[in-house]
Amino acid sequence: MSLLIDRRIMLGLAAGGMAAALGAGSAAAAAETAGAVADLTGSATASASGSAERALAVSDPVHIAEMVRTGPGARAVLALGERTVLRLGAATQVKLERYVVDAGGEFTLGSGAILFDRDGPPADSALTISSDYGLIVVRGTTFFAGPSRGVFGVFVETGAVDVTGGGVTVRVAAGEGTNIEVPGAAPTDPVAWGQARIDEALASVQ
Repeated sequence: MSLLIDRRIMLGLAAGGMAAALGAGSAAAAAETAGAVADLTGSATASASGSAERALAVSDPVHIAEMVRTGPGARAVLALGERTVLRLGAATQVKLERYVVDAGGEFTLGSGAILFDRDGPPADSALTISSDYGLIVVRGTTFFAGPSRGVFGVFVETGAVDVTGGGVTVRVAAGEGTNIEVPGAAPTDPVAWGQARIDEALASVQ
């Protein structure tokens, strides 16, 4: 089951976002562009520390150090390079702390749910996603992270991720998920998720 949008669309949107940054007359902003909005339902905004919040629309660029927020009932798809898609569910906050296109980086998940989807071979550098619940370390894979049946859940569709919380690290493989009950708690031992729970999780970011 692949949730990726057409790669040609991703490439065009990412290039369009870079062009928009250049059109704004800022080479520095262009250098910090992480990607572009590939699809949007409802409202979404982006802002960096000390800057005004800006409303996002399809094809708008997103930049390093920006917090991207979706509104209630909204969905957003960010094309980050040629191989990487980040889907955001409703009322989600994600900060792009650092990002090397289609490689490593650091994101912070402040709230809500995401689906990270990268095609092709694993990256040379790990990408980390941190939240109040723990740390997710990934190279190349497809996984969900966010609220699921009353806990913070991480489900891996393809590949594997390491999830750390409460001083414990577990490796979650394809078809498996883990739960973190509350911030600071350890992740549970990975187990296969049933199709109903998988569908519920994916529906929250589609």
